Amino acid sequence: MGEFSSTIEHRLDQAYKGLQEARTSGDDFLADTLTAEIEDLRRIAVDNGVSIQP
Repeated sequence: MGEFSSTIEHRLDQAYKGLQEARTSGDDFLADTLTAEIEDLRRIAVDNGVSIQP
C-alpha cells in the first residue's frame, strides 16, 4: 500500500472517530463538517483508484 493510500485511510479513520464523538456530544456543526470531509476523502480515494471500505 502506498503512502497516498495510507494517508487517505488514516484521515478517513480519524474523521469517522471524530464524527462519532461529535454526534455523541451533540455538536451538529462539527458532525456536518466531518461528514463533508469524509465525503471529500472518499471521492478523492475513488478518483485515484484507492480501494476503501464502505
